[in-house]
This record gives sequence, structure tokens and C-alpha cells, in this order.
Amino acid sequence: MGWSECGGVMGERGAGGAGAPTVASRLFRILETFAPDRPSLTLSAISRHSGLSLTTTHRLVGELAGWGALERDADGRYRIGLRIYELAALTPRGTFLRQVAMPFLGDLYEATRQNVQLGVLDGHEVVYLERISGRDAVPVVSRPGGRLPLHATGVGLVLLAHADRELQEAVLDEPMKRFTDKTIANPRQLRGILAGIRKNGFAISDRQIELSTLSVAAPVHGDTDEVVAALSIVVPAETSDPIALVPAVRAAARGLSRALGSPRALALPPTAHYEHS
Repeated sequence: MGWSECGGVMGERGAGGAGAPTVASRLFRILETFAPDRPSLTLSAISRHSGLSLTTTHRLVGELAGWGALERDADGRYRIGLRIYELAALTPRGTFLRQVAMPFLGDLYEATRQNVQLGVLDGHEVVYLERISGRDAVPVVSRPGGRLPLHATGVGLVLLAHADRELQEAVLDEPMKRFTDKTIANPRQLRGILAGIRKNGFAISDRQIELSTLSVAAPVHGDTDEVVAALSIVVPAETSDPIALVPAVRAAARGLSRALGSPRALALPPTAHYEHS
């Protein structure tokens, strides 16, 4: 169970017990109340969503605002502050990878004028580090800093296919959310798809998140040849041939892998042509 309103209040009241929440956990609970669908909140809303008392919320929100983690607007509502953005920019995995990837993502975007994305594995989800979208690109739900399940996205499928066996089994054993009637949520079927991704070197996610889109993704290898990220292109499902996009996506992934020092990518000539089966 997550931080339910009832559970959070009970946890706060039981501060003397062995499972009493720490100050740090309460601060995290406050920050976690903010989401894409609720970027700004009143003090009472923060209290309600975090499960903390209004008195505790008032005190901790004041401290977070004083430090710059939260900002208060003219209407008295709170938003995530710039100090959080500054800290996020120091994340070595995300920042360095994004900087190296931008030229390759830019080239792929220029060739297609559609949505180009870069994502990394975090737990049972993919976290999107970057997205470049054209004015006329098909709308997508992903966003930089956002998360989506591994089983239903192109980048997620690539990352899951190359994850360790324990994580794969954990994802396959848990209920998998269906976003559309095309979402693959059957463990046996998903196992076969993951095997195909490892064999062919790319993934196609066809209308799994939205019926209007499909994505083609490929793995990005680091300096020890482990898969450190995946990049993808998201295009209109009705008018796009995903197989025709595979060479461009794989070329971008290969170029980024070379830039990251991947031995397997460096061993291939820059213009090497990948065949798919």
C-alpha cells in the first residue's frame, strides 16, 4: 500500500512506535504529492495527499519553501522550486548521457520530424531523460522526467529485454497494466517478444500506450557494452511503416554507443548496415 491518507495519518499519530516516519520521510511524502496532473497545490491539498496533519504540513512546507525546494505563487499555491531542478541537473547518469545523446537525437529528429526519446531503466519503469518533438508530431504522453511501465513502451521493452533475469521475472510476475486493447500484458507472450528484441536488436511497440502511436526503439551500450539506455522514435500508427524506421533508429543508437565508448559499437564501421529478421 502507498501513502494513503488514512495510513499516513495513522503513521504520524503513531510517532512513538517502531515504524514511526522520520522527518526525511515526511519531506519526501510532501514532495511526492506533486505530479504532472497536479503541478500546484494548496497547503490543505498537500496535507490531504500526503496524509500528514495540517500543522505538520505547514511547518515542513515552510522549511522546503525557505530552502527553495518549493515555491509559493501569488494565489498561495505551492509548486516544485528551482532548487530541485538544480539538484536534478547534477545527476551524473542523466546529465552526462543526455549531453552526449543530444546530437544523435537531433539527427534522428531532423530525419523524421517526429518524437525522438531517450530513456533509462529505474526499477520497473523507464524514466525519460529527453524528448524532441516537432510541431506536427503526433501527441504522446511521455515527457522528460516522466515514467512509464517497461512492458508497454518501445524504450521500456528494450531495457527490460536487456535487464538482469531477476528484474525480468519480477516484472513478468506482477500485474501489467493495459493501456489499450493492444497492450501486451501476457507474461508468456512478453517473454517471446523480449527474446526477439535481444536477437534482432530493436523493439516495436505498436499502439500499446495510445492507439494513435507506435514506437521503434533500440539499445544504447556503454563502455562495458552493458545496455545503459534506449532511444526511440514515436510516430503515427496509421501512416507509418515501423520496419522502414528501424535502420535510422539503430544507426542513432549505434552512434551514441560509439560516443559512450562501447567496444562492440567501436568495432563496427560507422556506416555498418544492420540487417533485421
